[in-house]
Amino acid sequence: MSLPAALCDTTLDKILARFPVTLTEERDLTSPMSPAPVGKIRVWRGEGPIVKVVNVSLVVPPIGLDSHMIFAFTDPSSGVPHFTLDSVANGDNYAFHLDLIPRIDLATSLPYLDEVFEPLTAVYQEVREREGLTPAHLSPRQYALMSPWMLVNRATAEAFAGIGEAVDTYFTHWAGLVDSGVKAEGTAERDAAHRALLFSPEIDPVWAQTVRLLGQEQSELVRLELVRN
Repeated sequence: MSLPAALCDTTLDKILARFPVTLTEERDLTSPMSPAPVGKIRVWRGEGPIVKVVNVSLVVPPIGLDSHMIFAFTDPSSGVPHFTLDSVANGDNYAFHLDLIPRIDLATSLPYLDEVFEPLTAVYQEVREREGLTPAHLSPRQYALMSPWMLVNRATAEAFAGIGEAVDTYFTHWAGLVDSGVKAEGTAERDAAHRALLFSPEIDPVWAQTVRLLGQEQSELVRLELVRN
């Protein structure tokens, strides 16, 4: 199993073992680049604090792509952040994206910031100083939609192999927030608007690449699973 697949699967297994969700959809993804399926989208749903988990894997040897993504969504009206992990290899180059997606305006919500994100500061700073990591190329608009504690880097194979502990720290903290709840004036309307921007093709260039790989119909299917509850 590849490094990106192993990191994704380990984290996904922890989510599925901890929270009551049920697999409701599993679909192969195809591409004109390959006679065989190039990936899979799986969706779990729950009626508890985690309402939806989306896992998308794309493995396309002809272009060297090995990409695995998890998005775990909490209740639309909850203050608990969503959890996301991307783990990717493109040839000999690795990258990852790890974050808890805030549900309210952090600039006016110091108690929320201190409860939800401040406990991650030590690991966030430690990871940013590691050798073998370089900043990923995100636009300011993309950064504005995530949290200031987002870890998003390109990595050498050695640096990528060592990122599992940081992922586990973020997951463990997030799972604790899910269990305890977070008091915040989050709204379903804000969450819907935020997700529409977060997965907007106008903001994130990855969707143009996904269209080239999967075609418009399949790309939009994946995108809408992330946008909708």
